[in-house]
Formats: sequence, structure tokens, C-alpha cells
Amino acid sequence: MEYRRLGSSGLMVPALSFGTGTFGGANEFFAAWGSTDVAEARRLVDICLDAGLNMFDSADSYSMGAAESILGQAIAGRRDKVLISTKATFRVGPGPNDLGSSRFHLVAACEAALKRLGTDYIDLFQLHGFDPLTPVEEVMGTLDTLVRAGKIRYIGVSNFSGWHLMKSLAVSDRYGWPRYVAHQAYYSLIGRDYEWELMPLGLDQGVGAVVWSPLGWGRLTGKIRRGQPLPERSRLHKTADRGPQPDADYLYEVVDVLDEVAEETGKTVPQVALNWLLQRPTVSTVIVGARDEAQLRQNLGAVGWNLTPEQVARLDAASAPTIAYPYWHQRGFERNPPPV
Repeated sequence: MEYRRLGSSGLMVPALSFGTGTFGGANEFFAAWGSTDVAEARRLVDICLDAGLNMFDSADSYSMGAAESILGQAIAGRRDKVLISTKATFRVGPGPNDLGSSRFHLVAACEAALKRLGTDYIDLFQLHGFDPLTPVEEVMGTLDTLVRAGKIRYIGVSNFSGWHLMKSLAVSDRYGWPRYVAHQAYYSLIGRDYEWELMPLGLDQGVGAVVWSPLGWGRLTGKIRRGQPLPERSRLHKTADRGPQPDADYLYEVVDVLDEVAEETGKTVPQVALNWLLQRPTVSTVIVGARDEAQLRQNLGAVGWNLTPEQVARLDAASAPTIAYPYWHQRGFERNPPPV
């Protein structure tokens, strides 16, 4: 396994991390992703650790805390061998303070996560989304308190706009508080919006990408093909309308090139799609998920080799997105080159 710096921090993380959205399956949405129990989770953790993958990502909203609880039990007795990444901000209860990034909620969310995970510290604590109702000074001050208390070691965000992240970093700099070093963001061959604003920001400010849904919300598995119905077991039957909506022709054009490159390399479509991501600027780690051992072992096969520059260029061309304003205009200025 390759290890990389998490943004500009001194923490080294594996190129691939494991996501626990499949743990628990407590409601219809998460059950569509998976319903891994403790015994199965422990086996998946074993495989990950044997491969050098030692970072596990969760959230308090995944199956309403069940994913964190299962992860905590699966890593019991080997906390010193793993890195735990988790998130809070989304609603986890019916009360008016059961969501958001207020001091009240973040402290309670952190304490609850520590209890569920069976640990006294979290390696990477991320805000799952931006809360515009809470002053940024309150948010960053609270995170500073939790870091100083030893309950959190590094902080990050997820699903922020560029100005959300930059405003937060400016407040941290103003008061000498910890800075965000990670941005857990959606990025894939069929979802390259990250490159327009967030990638240049990450390069400039030392914020590493922790990539979620690297297979395009389950569309780059090699099983979604032109003129064929969705596979019976595809989670897209129940989750398609909850995520990105790529144009069908665009998707199939990308899949066609993925098929070509997979044949050339002797790898699978998912392995090629993951390897492409691992060569992009700012990417610190790519989160992979798995319902079973076979899926996990296939995903682990995305490391230890690299696509050629020519293969990367073909995938770049096939997946080139329509660029939004002002980014298409900025690309006409030679002093403002795109990062990729």
C-alpha cells in the first residue's frame, strides 16, 4: 500500500481508505448499500489491514450511528493499528439541536461518536456539510477546544463550497486555531466538478482530497452498460435519485474507454477508474466500499501499478466535462492555468 500526506499535515494515510456506509443497513437507503454485521465487518477489517489499508471512514448519520458502533466493535483490540475518520453535522435526531455545527451539537456529536467507536480519540473529524446558521468563529473555536482536549487529532470538511472552506481557513489563521487539512469530496471520472474550484483551493491551501463515491455513485462498476438493464442487485434501483445524475450518453462514452483500458492493462473497470483518481492532484486517499470480500479484494487491486500517461489522457478526453462560468473564462488567462 502507498501512503500519502493528508493535505499539508504530517499525518500519513493509505492511498485507499475503507468506507463503512455498508455497515448496519438500518434503513432503506443504507440497506441498499449493504447491511454488514459485526462478524462480517471484522473480516473486512482483517483483509484491509493485511493489505496495508488502515484508515476507516464513517459518520454519525450512517445508519443512525450503527455504522460507527459496528466499526468500533470490528477494530476492538487493535485501535493502535488503525486511523478512524468520521463525520458529524447532519440530522441524527428529532430535536432542534440534533443537527448542525453549533458548539452544542458538535461537542455532543463528538462525545457520542467516541462512545460508539469505543475509543478516546478520533484521528480525523470532519463536518459533513456547511452550516450557514452557525458563525464560523463558533465552529472553529469548538473544534480547537476538541483538538486541545485530545479528542480529535485532525479536522476536515465534506461537501463544502470553495468559499465555505476558504472562509473557515481564514478564521483559523486569524485566531491561530487548527486548520482543515482534508476535504471529503465527490470526485470520479463521471463527476469532475471538484477540479474547477476545490482542487485549485486544495493545492493553494494544503487541503487534501478524501474522495467519496469514486465509482460515480455505483455507475463505474463495469456492470452498467449501454442498452442493458440495471443489474438486479444494483443499489441504483433505490439510490439513483439521491446522488449525481450524469447524462447517459456521457456515461457510456466513459465506460467504453474504461473497457478499452481495462483490456489493455488486464485490470477491471473499477480498478482502472480508481487508479485514474489516484494520479490526480490533491488526492490524499480514495474511499472504497464493499458489500463482501470479493468487492473489497477487487478494489484493493487498484494500487501497486499505474496507468500510462497515454491511457490517462484518453480517460481525461472521454470524461471531459462542460466547464461552468467563470472557470471557462479563467482558462483563457495564461497566468491562471488549470491544475489538470
